[in-house]
Amino acid sequence: MIYILSDAIRSGKTTALMDWAQHRDDVNGFLCPDNSQGKRCFVNAKSQVEFDLETDSETQEIVEIGPFRFLKSAFKKANDLLIMLSSEIEHRYLILDELGKLELRNEGLHRSAELLIPRFIKDEKQHLILVVRDYLLEDIIEHYHISEYQLLGKEDLKSLN
Repeated sequence: MIYILSDAIRSGKTTALMDWAQHRDDVNGFLCPDNSQGKRCFVNAKSQVEFDLETDSETQEIVEIGPFRFLKSAFKKANDLLIMLSSEIEHRYLILDELGKLELRNEGLHRSAELLIPRFIKDEKQHLILVVRDYLLEDIIEHYHISEYQLLGKEDLKSLN
């Protein structure tokens, strides 16, 4: 099943998911919070291992969206790991944080979203949680042809078993 956690920018979607996932052993995937330097990073929901996403570097391959400069290598690593994690049966929930403007341009986490969404859409035992900004929700649903999903608010996470 596909769950979509959707709300406004900077409304606490990632923080709510981090809080929900921290005491569970059936959750994996990637969250995208700000690190201690105020830069976006990827954090593995299970291991809590973090790696940089946002950069000020001029020497590495980057993708820009608005004021943000993201490492292409970070997206490649996250996509590869998400695809690998999707084949593991030891988790019930896989988090993909977040689908947005880059993914609508077929960049960012598009590769993993494109592969994972069709796989999870009818799965009753394993679930994909997508994080989407409220104003991009309809565009993301259309872009990825998400025909069946359950929309979640932050308060709904507690009800997921």
